[in-house]
Amino acid sequence: MRRVSESPFQTEPHPRDEAPQYVLPLVVRLEKADPPGRTDALETAARAVLVLLSDERALGDGEWARTVRDWQDARIRKVVRRARGAEWRRAGELPGITVTGKAAQVRVFPPVPLDGWPKELAKLQVSGTDLDDPEEPPTADPGIPVLWMSPEVEMSAGKAMAQAGHGAQLAWWELSDAERSAWRAAGFPLAVRTAGPERWRELTASGLPLVRDAGFTEIAPGSCTVVAEHPALRSR
Repeated sequence: MRRVSESPFQTEPHPRDEAPQYVLPLVVRLEKADPPGRTDALETAARAVLVLLSDERALGDGEWARTVRDWQDARIRKVVRRARGAEWRRAGELPGITVTGKAAQVRVFPPVPLDGWPKELAKLQVSGTDLDDPEEPPTADPGIPVLWMSPEVEMSAGKAMAQAGHGAQLAWWELSDAERSAWRAAGFPLAVRTAGPERWRELTASGLPLVRDAGFTEIAPGSCTVVAEHPALRSR
């Protein structure tokens, strides 16, 4: 089992820096007339990462397994782009998995080389993806995993979606095979919420999986962005 201390989101030099670098593409459907809420998009992106990690094509001798292993052996990068209309339809023709939330739709693709994006995805916009919640998200169910976002770091919706995916991935690595199977069988229930300042201090000192961003885009290297609080990890 991979431990948090070995996290590929750390900023310190590591042998994985010498490996070929890959990126996990995620595309959020963003129609002008009816964009999804921010929290819905973040939760859907996090579930999309988990769906890909647990897909048979990404495991063992599956057709995506080699690239998934290569991606995880290097720095873990995720990039969220946006699409609508014909762009979304073209993205849907590429191998991948579409995950639907309350209203959000996110398509996740097997990892690609950092400089080898498919042309259908390379042309999609990555900057400026921002979303709002129509109302304050309700308190998360205490029985499901919560990805706590930092109250101290400002991020676009696209960046926050990638960070939520990082948090979900760290939690996945920390779980036993039985715990992973149970989470998958339940449909990967989870919530994304922003912690209050005092709660955030408690979470970052708790030993739960913590994302420290490598600083490739938007925010400073080493910024703490997400704590993954899965019920199975609370008592460890």
